[in-house]
Amino acid sequence: MTGKSAVLKTQNLSIRFGGHVAVNEVSASFEAGTLTAIVGPNGAGKTTYFNLLSGQLRATSGSVVFNGVDITRLGAAQRTQMGIGRAFQLTNLFPQLSVLENVRLAVQSRERAGFNMLAVWRQRSDLIERAEHYLDMVGLSGRSTDTVVGLPHGDKRKLEVAMLMALEPQILMFDEPTAGMSVDEVPVILKLIQRLKDRGDRTILLVEHKLDVIRTLADRIVVLHNGQVVADGDPTEVMASPVVQEAYLGAKVVAHA
Repeated sequence: MTGKSAVLKTQNLSIRFGGHVAVNEVSASFEAGTLTAIVGPNGAGKTTYFNLLSGQLRATSGSVVFNGVDITRLGAAQRTQMGIGRAFQLTNLFPQLSVLENVRLAVQSRERAGFNMLAVWRQRSDLIERAEHYLDMVGLSGRSTDTVVGLPHGDKRKLEVAMLMALEPQILMFDEPTAGMSVDEVPVILKLIQRLKDRGDRTILLVEHKLDVIRTLADRIVVLHNGQVVADGDPTEVMASPVVQEAYLGAKVVAHA
């Protein structure tokens, strides 16, 4: 899928590990204000493709373009500074600090206010207020003074979302955001992603296995199988297509030309 308003795109993007091609010439464009779900069976290359987009891995061939700029050779930190935010793949929490301090550091990073733990905190009450705002959005206001190391798994995931939001990236990437969460915790994250989508000012990419989550949130689905795109389009049509049914059942799938 392509569009004039595409903010992020890949062209023939590939990565090889020895003789194994994990992502094979994937071309896709992601338009502003949309939520795209990237799905496929285990080993399809979904997380590897995410790693190529966010800069954790460097492509063997092909390109990644963000806002018209080729970022293929840039690292993860540079891409984050440009506006590509990633959650749930690498944990970037500070376990010995409080929940509020973690988010405040993300706010400071966004403002380029430095990382003086005490001085900036005391002199910039606006940073505290903004950090509290993001905690409220993910339902962690009641745990603001808790030390992160003692948080349950679900709350750590919520905190990761709050920190990602505090960076105010143009691209929000969620890698299986509901994995490992209790039944009661899942709706909080899904409602949060829905709110971010409803704002209409962010491009959201989502790797998720739960089909009900995909149907609820996605504007578009890209299906990977053996590192290749085998379907791309409207969620209802894509999920009903034989090629996707076969992919999820693990049957032989032939990639589209």
